[in-house]
Amino acid sequence: MAIVLGPNQFGKAEVRLVHVDRSTPVHRITDLNVSTALRGDFAAAHLTGDNAHIHTTDAQKNTVYAFARDGVGEIEEFGLRLARHFTGAFGWITGSRIEIEQYGWDRIPVGGAGHDHAFSRAGAERRTTVVTVDGDDAYIVSGLAGLVVLKSTGSEFWGYATDRYTTLAETTDRILATEVTARWRLTGADHDYGKLFTSIRTILLETFASVHSLALQQTLYKMSEEVLTAHPEVAEIRMSMPNKHHFLVDLEPYGLDNPNTVFYAADRPYGKIEGTVTRDDADPAGPAWL
Repeated sequence: MAIVLGPNQFGKAEVRLVHVDRSTPVHRITDLNVSTALRGDFAAAHLTGDNAHIHTTDAQKNTVYAFARDGVGEIEEFGLRLARHFTGAFGWITGSRIEIEQYGWDRIPVGGAGHDHAFSRAGAERRTTVVTVDGDDAYIVSGLAGLVVLKSTGSEFWGYATDRYTTLAETTDRILATEVTARWRLTGADHDYGKLFTSIRTILLETFASVHSLALQQTLYKMSEEVLTAHPEVAEIRMSMPNKHHFLVDLEPYGLDNPNTVFYAADRPYGKIEGTVTRDDADPAGPAWL
């Protein structure tokens, strides 16, 4: 029996970066969480403690800040700049992975107009990207997370398998709520990333709202299908949609009925629905998801 070193990588996780664009009196905020990881010949560090091939995680952090000096742009473009830099920094580094979350900020309204330099946090939703450079090839997975949505009707759930442990009652009218995490793999690396993100987010929201749902799985598939139909540059989309349960409260002990109006919003446990929808002729994913 032989014991061998398997795939490995190392980097700096969660570098918090806020860039303020002061080029005009109306400032713009870019708020990021950046994680880096390098891949290549690091066997000696693992096997003998020889650090000659280690590009320190502290240097990786400093590079993130230095590259933001003159602006960030779209997060995919920033990720590509960093990934290509790290991959070309030393001969023994053969690839790199950059993961970025972007947090939104809204201008505080003053007198009916957004303030030039005062902001409020836009909520828990984040725009995301993972950029992987492997040699000369680039792979981009963009997406969003923390998008909480709810529809107060237009959702049913019935006809499911039952056994002696099944207590859930069938319903033809329920609240459907979830927190969408969506990640889409792009073909190539030359896109209008901002426009594409806005379009896909709109499609996801409009489809969630308009589809009469018989199951959260059906809604997930339809949302994904609509994105792929509208955007041929998307090779596949992966979705995670936990079911944020809303249970009807029993008001009979108080001598009251409950005409589907009062609910208990449970935070856990929750059903977690996940799925991948892809084109049958999609390019190979390579290391995009690794």
